[in-house]
Amino acid sequence: MEQTDSPPSPEASARQANARDCADMGRLAAGDDAALNDLMERHATPVFHFLCRMLGNEDDANDLAQETFVRVFRSCASFRTSEKFSTWLYTIAANLARNHFRWRSRHLNVSLEAETGESEQTLGSILPANDPTPNEQALAAERAAAVRAAVDRLPADLREAIILCEWEERSAAEAALILGATSKAVESRLYRARQILRERLKSWL
Repeated sequence: MEQTDSPPSPEASARQANARDCADMGRLAAGDDAALNDLMERHATPVFHFLCRMLGNEDDANDLAQETFVRVFRSCASFRTSEKFSTWLYTIAANLARNHFRWRSRHLNVSLEAETGESEQTLGSILPANDPTPNEQALAAERAAAVRAAVDRLPADLREAIILCEWEERSAAEAALILGATSKAVESRLYRARQILRERLKSWL
């Protein structure tokens, strides 16, 4: 009987993807600007979605996603191939989001009611999607809005931990690298965030 090769494990696939990213960063540092296009093709959409969750606003997320890759281009020579590229990339994006929140806190023009679009769709993705009835769709949208609002009202450090570990499915260790914290600190933030969200969303649970 002819044997077929089994697909690579998730760990092997992740290593291969990172090796490809590191090779492209090497090309970029050597002056091959086209390497940035290859990196953006693979990572621009995930980074945009991450920033949508962080900021709750598509326009801001789009601007910061573009700025993230501007920073990648400018800092390519400082990237170490011993690092995991996606961790380095998300650290840049998370720092830009933090800076934006600080700016936004000084410009009081933020309204939860105005935050629509991709962030709602993303939060809605946690809800059942097996051909719901119109009433179920309305309830799902209302629940998604409640979740979004509850997450938005979390303190910044708790919100970052929840978004990275729950939606982005990063480990506590990787989230710690991105946030410049310890794994224990991230785990503590996750615990506190979940407790707050359970209380705020108890009518939906």
